[in-house]
Amino acid sequence: MKKIIAVIAFSILVIACSSKKEGNMVVNGTIKGLKKGTLYLQKMQDTVLVSVDSIALLGSDKFTLTDNVDSPILYFLTFDGNTTNKRILFFGEKGTITINDKVDQFGFAPEISGSKNQEVLDNYNIVRSKFQNERLEFIKKDFEAKKANDAALIAQLEKDYKNLTKRRILYTTNFAINNSDFEAAPYIGLTDMYDASLKMLDTVNNSLSERVKNSVYGKRFQEYVSNIKKSEKK
Repeated sequence: MKKIIAVIAFSILVIACSSKKEGNMVVNGTIKGLKKGTLYLQKMQDTVLVSVDSIALLGSDKFTLTDNVDSPILYFLTFDGNTTNKRILFFGEKGTITINDKVDQFGFAPEISGSKNQEVLDNYNIVRSKFQNERLEFIKKDFEAKKANDAALIAQLEKDYKNLTKRRILYTTNFAINNSDFEAAPYIGLTDMYDASLKMLDTVNNSLSERVKNSVYGKRFQEYVSNIKKSEKK
């Protein structure tokens, strides 16, 4: 009887292991300092954040997670146990992506490799952060100028800020066009070209390769541009 039970248990284990879904995207890496917790691989699905894979870590800081990717999109790597409300955002795509981080600085400056779209996004974010820093500096100067009631300085700052905005929009537009064969391009268009002219939006949309146009973010960007065109005709 014991032998029969053992055979049944073994059979169930084999079936369970063989039925585990193997995705075309493998996310692995190390979270230094993570002694105990569950890592979750998540993505947005119909405006809801869902978990597509998870792994419980007990005494090991190494992990492997998978999912099937039809079109490159943003994923989230989150975990419970050691911290809350922290996550790593990265561009998921077919292939193997390696993510290394530290538990005490989780999500602050992770090392991500293996995703071409993530490389594009990282390059863009380097310059984007510089524009953000300049914007914060303008806000500080504007506050001080208004506090001092310096009308001339306020007027000059407004002029300079408009020029900064124009430079940012132009840079973003050119960057998206120069990377039109990556799904990161329409994503950048959706998130950072909210104040761009219709002409610039249309130029970026027309520059996208057919494959990118048919991607998740490519379709959303085309819809976004089309809605603006419709609203301007009214």
